[in-house]
Amino acid sequence: MSDALKHECGIALIRLLKPLEYYKEKYGSAFYGVNKMYLMMEKQHNRGQDGAGFASIKLDTRPGERYISRVRSIAQQPIQDIFAQINERVNKEFAEHPEYVDDVGLQKRYIPYVGELLLGHVRYGTFGKNSVESVHPFLRQNNWMHRNLIVAGNFNMTNVNELFDGLVRLGQHPKEKADTITIMEKIGHFLDDAVAKKYKQLKKEGYNKNECSPLIAERLNVAKILKRASKNWDGGYAMAGLLGHGDSFVLRDPAGIRPAYYYKDDEIVVVASERPVIQTVFNVNFEDVKELAPGHAIITKKSGKTSITQIIEPLERKACSFERIYFSRGSDAEIYQERKELGKLLMPRVLKAIDNDTKNTVFSYIPNTAETSFYGMIEMVEKHLNEKKTQAILNGNGKLSADNVKQILSERPRIEKVAIKDVKLRTFITEDSSRDDLVAHVYDVTYGIIKPEDNLVIIDDSIVRGTTLKKSIIKMMDRLHPKKIVVVSSAPQIRYPDCYGIDMARLEDLIAFRAMLELLKENNKYHLIEEVYHKCKAQVDIEDKNVKNFVKELYDHFTDEDIETKISELICDESIKAKVETIFQPVENLHKACPKNLGDWYFTGNYPTDGGNRVVNRAFINFFEGNKERAY
Repeated sequence: MSDALKHECGIALIRLLKPLEYYKEKYGSAFYGVNKMYLMMEKQHNRGQDGAGFASIKLDTRPGERYISRVRSIAQQPIQDIFAQINERVNKEFAEHPEYVDDVGLQKRYIPYVGELLLGHVRYGTFGKNSVESVHPFLRQNNWMHRNLIVAGNFNMTNVNELFDGLVRLGQHPKEKADTITIMEKIGHFLDDAVAKKYKQLKKEGYNKNECSPLIAERLNVAKILKRASKNWDGGYAMAGLLGHGDSFVLRDPAGIRPAYYYKDDEIVVVASERPVIQTVFNVNFEDVKELAPGHAIITKKSGKTSITQIIEPLERKACSFERIYFSRGSDAEIYQERKELGKLLMPRVLKAIDNDTKNTVFSYIPNTAETSFYGMIEMVEKHLNEKKTQAILNGNGKLSADNVKQILSERPRIEKVAIKDVKLRTFITEDSSRDDLVAHVYDVTYGIIKPEDNLVIIDDSIVRGTTLKKSIIKMMDRLHPKKIVVVSSAPQIRYPDCYGIDMARLEDLIAFRAMLELLKENNKYHLIEEVYHKCKAQVDIEDKNVKNFVKELYDHFTDEDIETKISELICDESIKAKVETIFQPVENLHKACPKNLGDWYFTGNYPTDGGNRVVNRAFINFFEGNKERAY
């Protein structure tokens, strides 16, 4: 993607179902789980590179022995940093205690991180806060083993203020309003309550205090705790949690906005944000990895018994389509085909934009995530050319010479790697005065492959802000002196903020919104902005379920093509000599390509939860009032 988009986050959970000695004997190391967790986190580093965290729990430890370990990092390469720390600690223990090396029992007892239950997390810091305290997993500590809670998630809640106020009404004093803290404390409250009730019940049954502890672990109903805790959650989430005694869970939101996949055999239970991660790390087939159903949790008790339980009544499935377009790894079998289909579906409009002149057109893509859509687009160009060649040969009525036939057959799509992404120059930008010049060089181009009579078609997976297009890509492409530059987006126009985990919080950052504003000005309709502002303000204090998205009304005055044309103007300046045209994917084609992921609120404004409409209206109020705060 030419515009950097941040996304939170990726999760990985591993529960070893056999004693650690089993893995030592079969795989050569009691660190089998730790090694697999490293791979799972690395395979999901696309989902977050600002921070990473790891936590483990040892089962059946003796009182006084440490059974929870956690390490977090915001280093430049946080995953490597975490596991370097783990490795350093393990090697130190082995050096000081050689007797640990071949004794799994001693390793488990004395070496941190060696455990049967492991949780990993990678994140982007979307709120400008990237201290290590903001990095998951979060830990809620208690002397009662069952009340220790470790939480990590890929989520964003739209109603964090309401949830915070709910905790206050329960008598708590949360240390901050962050949704991670709020969610953890909500689960923790009902966990405490459940443990206390089980304890009272067991005392009535005649058990002494010491006998109660293992029985509480056995009888604790994790599903019931989650049902009570998640009752008022509004957002997109895949929430993972570990309880100190060894139970674990991953809960997915009822609309299926955020992804979660799992695999189970007699050795292991694994959950991750992406399917190919599990396939690759554990060498299992596509069909062996299951998608966790919306509103359901996969719960593994300390005993190893695993169940899939409905926690919340599922809503209409609105799984995030951006996962398919951009965020998830393209190595997933379904996602790969969907991205190719997105490219294929754009070709009729691309051919129209170049007047079917494939002979004088170079096709390329913005590296690297648009590459798969590019392959789909090229397949359709080849199909178009094959039809054209076939007709030319048929028109020859068998009278064409061998040279004529060779000449007809020789035409192929002109495919070139035009855009080259250089080092992340933006990392080093400190002064506003020098920023534009540095951003202009984020991409470079390949010289000598474009003729003055050529069209240049370049596909990107999506266009969010248009900043890099304007300041870098279009300028670089224009240096090649093409006749026309056609910028193709495999995604529709991004018109509305996300509020479920993608870092798109401000309307005015979106180029489609800015294009709509320009059109309102040009058509003497800018007064509608204030009218919509007052409609949004009137909804501030009403219940989320009654809030409407009034920002849609502003877009209704223009066609998709109107906005597309205006975006073409906005991504250029007076220095651009080539004609520039933008083509966006229609929403209906997105749904054809990604039929299982119909979540399209950033394109349509149709939010899958009540809180979404409140967020878009808040974003519009912020825009109108000049408030630079986030809408959630």
